[in-house]
Amino acid sequence: MLDRLYPLARGLAQYPARLLVRLGVSPNSLTIAGLLLNFLVAYVLASGHPVVGGVLLLLVNAFDMLDGSVARLSGKVTRFGAMLDSTLDRYSEALFFLGIMGWLSTRGDTTTLLAAYIAIIGSLMVSYTRARAEGLGLRGEVGWLPRPERIILIGVALLFHQYLLAPVLWLLAVLTNVTAAQRVLYAKKQLETPEAEAAPRR
Repeated sequence: MLDRLYPLARGLAQYPARLLVRLGVSPNSLTIAGLLLNFLVAYVLASGHPVVGGVLLLLVNAFDMLDGSVARLSGKVTRFGAMLDSTLDRYSEALFFLGIMGWLSTRGDTTTLLAAYIAIIGSLMVSYTRARAEGLGLRGEVGWLPRPERIILIGVALLFHQYLLAPVLWLLAVLTNVTAAQRVLYAKKQLETPEAEAAPRR
């Protein structure tokens, strides 16, 4: 179901993106605004407001789709913009996880706090293993939990935090690290082909 929601959300992002293009808003400014707004999300979560934080998390991270849509519609797709977007996405993810962990620490919920810590490590490794594979000229987009799915799961879990937050964080803790391992093994499989063995090392 999540793989259907994401293309739908990208399609809907075209409408505000067209308005932003007409207003002259640059895609990189949207990327930076998304990071700054995630500071707000982290603060709200750390202050002990998981429902409001969950709503803000889902809304704010729509910028992840808007900046790309604005870049394509305005003809301003650049390699630097892609790097900036990927880099600030990692910071944004670390920020809202920090907010969650801050809130959990005030509650003394060390078990769920551990799950959040393992989940953020796994989330960052999912992105790193893809980037590292692609840096070697390989394909790296495999596995279960890329960023859009993680955002949706965490946002919904925060809305129903009494019932869903702990199990979702443990689910992410396991599956993100499994996904990172899948990407490593997928890269290894590609490197074991005769074509890869013959290719020059970089």
